[in-house]
Amino acid sequence: MKRITSIDVVRGIVMIIMALDHLRDLLLQNALAENPTDLATTYPALFFSRWITHLCAPTFVFLSGVSVYISAKKQQNNKESKRFLLTRGLWLIFLEFTIITLGIWFDIGFHTFLFQVIAAIGVGFILLTFFIGKSPKIALSVGSVIMIFYGLLVLLPESSAKSALNPLFSVSVFPLGSRLVILGYPIIPWWSIMLFGYGLGEYFLSEKNTRMTFFIKMAGGFLVGFVILRFINIYGDPVPWAENPKPFFTLLSFLNINKYPPSLDFTLCMLGMCFLLLWFSEKIGEEKLAFFKVFGSVPLFYYLIHWYLIHAILIVVFLAKGFSWADFVFAEQTFGRPKTADGLTLSQVYLAWFAVILIMYPLCKWYSNYKSQHPEKTWLRYL
Repeated sequence: MKRITSIDVVRGIVMIIMALDHLRDLLLQNALAENPTDLATTYPALFFSRWITHLCAPTFVFLSGVSVYISAKKQQNNKESKRFLLTRGLWLIFLEFTIITLGIWFDIGFHTFLFQVIAAIGVGFILLTFFIGKSPKIALSVGSVIMIFYGLLVLLPESSAKSALNPLFSVSVFPLGSRLVILGYPIIPWWSIMLFGYGLGEYFLSEKNTRMTFFIKMAGGFLVGFVILRFINIYGDPVPWAENPKPFFTLLSFLNINKYPPSLDFTLCMLGMCFLLLWFSEKIGEEKLAFFKVFGSVPLFYYLIHWYLIHAILIVVFLAKGFSWADFVFAEQTFGRPKTADGLTLSQVYLAWFAVILIMYPLCKWYSNYKSQHPEKTWLRYL
């Protein structure tokens, strides 16, 4: 079964965008104190620098579901597919709370554990084992129902049962003595996006022109659905948009959709853009987009390495600005940077972003080639 290269291309595009988000978090001036989507303090360039990176996580999760379906279809062995999904899921959870946690905070004391996209995908893989061998329409139906209606949970009266279930649907923080566990990616809403991808996996295996037609129809349907639902302003996002004295900021308010957890408006908008990118990659062709394909063919390798590269840049930047090693704070959710408003300007963050991509490209290309040349090394499937 031929590999669907548009998946790698789109995954590569969003992974490159993702690095911008992480560099902005770690290096931008006032990054520790200001929210880039807070309309009271932001400015358009900063807002869109953050907003475009919203595309990354839902695309990553959605394409993970698609890839599971394609892999299971190729393998034609439900038992083996379930075993791989289970072990892969456990491995991702382990990485999230070890290598990735260290990469994010640079805190060897592990004072903060952040449950984010990699762990969410890991748990999603484990739960997805129950759908292997069953009709993908079941996964599509379950994912769609959760995606559309889980936002209604806020209407339920407060109760002990609702409180107990909240961590499955909402961002939660759990203090554990001197440590903190932050559930940034609630399992159920993110799993619904993975289920949606798994349920649509068959369409990715169709002939190219059929795929392209499907992608553009899905993009149009999702984006139109987002605009209509957001315009109605009653259901779809916990924070309604509002008119602003500055007309352009009214547009920003309209686009300021909730990622934590992903609202229906957020999911419609971002998956619509994902389908548009899939259509675009099919139309342009993989030869012209080979640069992005390199990153998308080794997503976990890229993800692990880029955190450590960004932190190395962080240390160099702040030392160059005159800070000493004693100024770096590693145990207080500051990403290891000094507690200061100092940092890079947004334009300098973009320059650092270009540098990270240029450094990561040869590393990813080497590993992608190595992986393709050694199919006998099954452990490579886990990295």
